[in-house]
Amino acid sequence: MMNNIAEQLALAYQQLHKFSESRPASWPQPRLIAVSKTKPVADIVAAFAAGQRQFGENYPQELASKAAELTHLGELEWHFIGPLQSNKTKLVAETASWVHSIDREKIARRLSEQRPPQLPPLKVLLQINISAETSKAGIAPAEMLSLAAAVASLPGLQLCGLMAIPEAQGKNLEQDFAAMQQLSQQLQQLYPQAIELSMGMSDDWPLALRYGATMIRLGTAIFGARNYDKHE
Repeated sequence: MMNNIAEQLALAYQQLHKFSESRPASWPQPRLIAVSKTKPVADIVAAFAAGQRQFGENYPQELASKAAELTHLGELEWHFIGPLQSNKTKLVAETASWVHSIDREKIARRLSEQRPPQLPPLKVLLQINISAETSKAGIAPAEMLSLAAAVASLPGLQLCGLMAIPEAQGKNLEQDFAAMQQLSQQLQQLYPQAIELSMGMSDDWPLALRYGATMIRLGTAIFGARNYDKHE
């Protein structure tokens, strides 16, 4: 399995570079976040050995546990990408470098208050529910600027952009990616540093790249199918 993870990572980066060549030169180079949720620490170690440094987790306790076990690696960058409840913000504030899923001012304030002062600002993205799915977290596009203003004012946080999880294989997928690109451009007019656009997963990331994604989140494509029997 370890060799397979290395092979899948190499293939993913090869494809990422290929698709990135057709993007405008002025766009940021996209980064690959290896989504390791529900996967054992051994898989993260294997990916680390293959050169991967950025990992995504969905569950606060799992994130904290893995981060504690892998402190000896030293170079890992943890991205929290799942829904976040207010009673779990402390674990994320103390562990993550990035939070992709800010959808409430209350969560942002708690992260701000609980971010250890010795750590650099926590980089955060606003999650947009671009497909308007009732089952998904995220704010409506119309709420973006008001939440951005609240987040940008908080110490210990750095507003870096947007995240979305469009409806899987939905008929409006390309339209949703295009809408996210427009929202990103709108946000950058007020917050020029907020250039990140986290969208695109194992099944749709090449299309996301066409619409300006700066972070793609690949789990199954790197680690294989997930086991959800044990998580928070």
